[in-house]
Amino acid sequence: MKRTFLILCLSILWAGSGIMAQQGKAWTLEDCIAYALEQNITVRKNELSNQSLEYQAAQARAQRYPSANASLGQSFNWNRNDGTDPGEGDIISSNGSNYAINTQVNLFNSFRLSNQIKQTVLDIEGGKYNLESTKESISLSILNAFLQVLYAQEQVKNSEKQIESTTEQLNLASERLNLQVISMTDYLQVKSQLASEKLTLANAISQHAIARVNLMQLMELPVSDTFMIAQPNLDVALNQNRTSDVQSVYSTALSIKPQIKYAAINKKIAALDEKIAKAGYYPSLSANASISSAFSGKSYDPYFDQLDLSSRAAVGFTLSVPIYQNKQVKTSIALAKIGYQNAELSEIDTRNQLRKNIEQASLDVTSAQIEYEASVEKYQATLESSNLSDEKFKQGIINSVDYLVTKTNLIVSESQLLQSKFNLIFSYKILDFYMGIPLSL
Repeated sequence: MKRTFLILCLSILWAGSGIMAQQGKAWTLEDCIAYALEQNITVRKNELSNQSLEYQAAQARAQRYPSANASLGQSFNWNRNDGTDPGEGDIISSNGSNYAINTQVNLFNSFRLSNQIKQTVLDIEGGKYNLESTKESISLSILNAFLQVLYAQEQVKNSEKQIESTTEQLNLASERLNLQVISMTDYLQVKSQLASEKLTLANAISQHAIARVNLMQLMELPVSDTFMIAQPNLDVALNQNRTSDVQSVYSTALSIKPQIKYAAINKKIAALDEKIAKAGYYPSLSANASISSAFSGKSYDPYFDQLDLSSRAAVGFTLSVPIYQNKQVKTSIALAKIGYQNAELSEIDTRNQLRKNIEQASLDVTSAQIEYEASVEKYQATLESSNLSDEKFKQGIINSVDYLVTKTNLIVSESQLLQSKFNLIFSYKILDFYMGIPLSL
């Protein structure tokens, strides 16, 4: 008992140390994706479904082989003696046994079984592609959430810088107020600006916390204050001046994307449905064999002699010829054809949706590059204007209103630059995703 308790305690400590080690590290995007794919319930359910498909395929292949059944019957009988001999009216008991082994195998069923086996193989392959598609969708969600955390962190840093700058100006305004160089109104306006920036910082911190929680929840990782992500160098990914060829990206995506392969496999499965349904028009042939024997308590022969004398063996063939089946076969074929047409339309729709997504991703890249360049230019001009305004405000050349206008313009342009920066990075990664490039930062 003590040994069991000790092992349990050590197991708990080991598991706890593993969680602490995970929480204490800086998670890269690749780490987050790998952990999410390992823990995600939908992924794990798909994996179990694929295991079920493996068993179903094995069971379908086993239908090619003969089936065998053994049976054993034991009976006890009681009869009243109605004869004229002494002891008339007595109850007479007897017993008997029956033994049999039966086997049956399908010889021909118009390739119904062969096509069903092909379907199970396709189901397994389709299940793998469906799992890959699910993993890709989760990976994109993790990428977006990861970038949202980085974006929120940058917002917090920018807000802190603005507060630091405004605090210096407020201290300067306080000194100038004491010297009666500026009015109380000018001082209060700068103080109000500082309060507004502190509120912006509080909101940025809140958004950062929400982004962290969202990422951890997508990863199926318990929320923890020690969770932190690695800080990648995003500057190397900025404005690569891409001019993507939509047709080239689309051709690449058609050959690698799992949803396209999954749709193609579903069409093959639907085509086999029609062949299986048509098999109902044709005869089926099966063979059967049996061995049986019996024992009766009414006989005076020894047990094994009776089994030997009553043993029987039989071999037979069964030919089943469909004559009239209440339109069941005809209806099954019609429904199978409709199913195939639906599968064709689904494949076309999947291809069209992929093409539309790539067209949108390519357009997003072009737009994001233009927006980023414009944001950089605007930020640089606003920064120069803000620096000049700071100097003028220190020298008392401009009042607080003019100073705060340029200050506000800088905050807005800085926020726009930050947003355009992450939009550009995300658009690049989406385009890379359709080209088969692994998601990474």
